[in-house]
Amino acid sequence: MSEKWIAFSFAHAHEFAVAALLGAGASPAMAASLARATVDADARSPTAVGFSHLVDYLDSLVAGRINNMAEPKRTDPALALIRVDADGGIAQLGFDLAFDDLTDKARTYGIALFAQFNSFTSGELGDYVFRLAQQGLVGLAATNGPALIAGSGSAKPVYCTNPLAFAAPRRNGAPLLIDQSSSATAFARVREAAARGESIPAGWAVDATGHPTTDAKEAMRGAMLAFGGARGANIALMVEVLAAGLSGANWSLDAPHFMSGDRTPGSGLTVIAIAPALLDEGFEDRLAAQLQRLSGGYGVHIPGVSKFEALNRARKDGIRLPSALVSRISAFARGRD
Repeated sequence: MSEKWIAFSFAHAHEFAVAALLGAGASPAMAASLARATVDADARSPTAVGFSHLVDYLDSLVAGRINNMAEPKRTDPALALIRVDADGGIAQLGFDLAFDDLTDKARTYGIALFAQFNSFTSGELGDYVFRLAQQGLVGLAATNGPALIAGSGSAKPVYCTNPLAFAAPRRNGAPLLIDQSSSATAFARVREAAARGESIPAGWAVDATGHPTTDAKEAMRGAMLAFGGARGANIALMVEVLAAGLSGANWSLDAPHFMSGDRTPGSGLTVIAIAPALLDEGFEDRLAAQLQRLSGGYGVHIPGVSKFEALNRARKDGIRLPSALVSRISAFARGRD
């Protein structure tokens, strides 16, 4: 039996997300911030960080893992630095409140850094740098969360999937957008396979005893693996230092899980914004020409193009969601009635 889908206009999808978030107890500001991020993420790539991940936020609001009335607290320890305590809320709200100042500081000083701690997981990391690229800035972002993947030489989880995202603007075209985790695959794919009783490819995870496994349920009890072995694990460690070390957030080993309990993971998020035009006025033109040369002359895949086009299509044509997912999210909205 084929899965049923429900179509939403872009505006209706946003209203749907807001209603569910308000029903789960989120403040209006939090609901608006997370709804925008959710709809944009689903439009770009619906597999893991859009509406399917919204359920994790909704469950966590009800359980108390997210402070539903969080009021991010900001300090500026230096002219080009912004530090935010997310107050146990969502990462997106703290970033949204500082976004205009972050871009202004980057254009004024050439580079600016945003560091946030004490938040729920950050969602689609590429969203943070994509928005900077739309403002003509180069962006680099790192975030962490509860320990899920093993480190180099270990069999126990010590890092989160610890993604790293990068974006750069190009003239008259999609921003270059790279958004990838340090793990061999996304945690959501292992979780979904476990829920369906399916196996996973070799090289994705180890079981609780540290032995390689293709059993998704055993992987959930063990640890995910970094891509590329020790090199990927080294990148996870670098991200850990950037995200949690610089911001003062929980190390992944100390972060409560985002799917259980009543405490926030206390995740970290660091975003660096760079004004390329101050270094080279022709940066966007040069990047556009180089990316065209790579793709047209050498067949290189340029990340970000398909997501940019998908977002633009969704803004015009809307998005589709599985009916089962719509029913699950709708239950939160009904809880407000």
